[in-house]
Amino acid sequence: MTNLSNHAPYSVRSEMSALWGLSWPMLVGQLATVGMGVADVAMTGHVSAAQLAAVSLGASVWSIILVTVMGVMMAINSVVAHEIGAGQFGSIAHTVRQALWKGLGVGLLACIAANLATLLFDHIGLDAEVNANASRFLHVISLGMPAFGCYRALYGYTTSINQTKPVMVIALLGLLLNVFINYLLVFGNWGMPKMGAVGCAVATVIGMWLMLAAMLLWIRYAPAYRATYPFTHWEWPHWPEISSMLRLGVPIGITYFAEVSAFGAVSLLIARFGVVQVSAHQIALNFSSLVFMVPLSFGIGLITRVGQALGEGNPQRARFAAWVGMGMALAFAVISALFIVLFRWQIARAYTSDPQVQSLCVDLLLFAALFQLSDAAQVAASSAIRGYKVTRQPMQIQVLAFWGFALPAGIVLGLAPAWCPWSPAAPMKAQGFWIGLVLGLTIAAVLLTRSLARLSHRRALA
Repeated sequence: MTNLSNHAPYSVRSEMSALWGLSWPMLVGQLATVGMGVADVAMTGHVSAAQLAAVSLGASVWSIILVTVMGVMMAINSVVAHEIGAGQFGSIAHTVRQALWKGLGVGLLACIAANLATLLFDHIGLDAEVNANASRFLHVISLGMPAFGCYRALYGYTTSINQTKPVMVIALLGLLLNVFINYLLVFGNWGMPKMGAVGCAVATVIGMWLMLAAMLLWIRYAPAYRATYPFTHWEWPHWPEISSMLRLGVPIGITYFAEVSAFGAVSLLIARFGVVQVSAHQIALNFSSLVFMVPLSFGIGLITRVGQALGEGNPQRARFAAWVGMGMALAFAVISALFIVLFRWQIARAYTSDPQVQSLCVDLLLFAALFQLSDAAQVAASSAIRGYKVTRQPMQIQVLAFWGFALPAGIVLGLAPAWCPWSPAAPMKAQGFWIGLVLGLTIAAVLLTRSLARLSHRRALA
């Protein structure tokens, strides 16, 4: 059996530098993307409560579909990273062309799903005006899904060949464009029609198509893409290639759907306890989501680093890259947890001036600080595993963690149902659900880290 310690040592500093160089532009891009949603909510909030409710409701459905598409399209990251590592530059162009066909198909299906989702609004007791505006919001914004699917194909391609700055620049330009078009269409400035919530949807659709066009132009003219340029000739869909990428991508999409839908279900269940509970929950969740962008960006970078190492036939370096990435994610988690604990009152006050919401939010932020380590560990470990082109096992673990443990535990502790003999004497409300989330994320982190250790060790010894 091979003794891994006898292999030439790798530099932790060099690996950290390489991963950070890949990750920080993606981090800025992710924050800019989140900023688009913040801008939509902030600007419609100044129109009317009904328009704000419509955007919030439509965006909650839209975000689930959007994140699922992101997951399904993430397969190209692993495939191209392996081809780069193996020096198979001639294969990359074919892979990208097929990924674009896949993105178009997935985007069209997502467009249909978004329109069908509006049928649910008729059965949840919505105000007629909110129902109509939320439905129109989804009908319009769904037109951007084909562009988004194709953009994510090119996103995976460019990040996997170590070109992440285009992602950052285009996302920042997309944010500025989104805010400007919102200014015109939400409020009806400069002679434009006042469209409210629908104006946000129009802005997002225009932004998506223009971001796709910007990425195509960047790839067309930047020298870094010449060796793998995918648009040398027309190519029809090749089902075996697309099917292979779907087998990798669909489990990732299901994983993302399970996580986002579980958090969405928690928000709906907490809503029954009133404005203070749901407001404090949303503030703590929103801040946690912003902080999560850092380990998520490390995770996307890990897919590239691990995939390239495996592609060049170096499983020892792949294992080393995986554990360095895990270490960076956990180090950031420790810092973010300490920051949340020390400044939780300041965070709560930055979001709200209501003393009751502040007090509850401070308690929930302690839970948010607690799950920083497990959240960072589970996203880094699952991403590294995907770098090995293994996607079903992370899916099974994360679906089990969120829907098998986090949500049931939250229901038992938060709602204290009479039929459950293990429930507390009184409902713990939002705190109970957050205990469930901590439990689920911890289980996911332990199982995924164990899975990564076994997989990387087995490949290194093979």
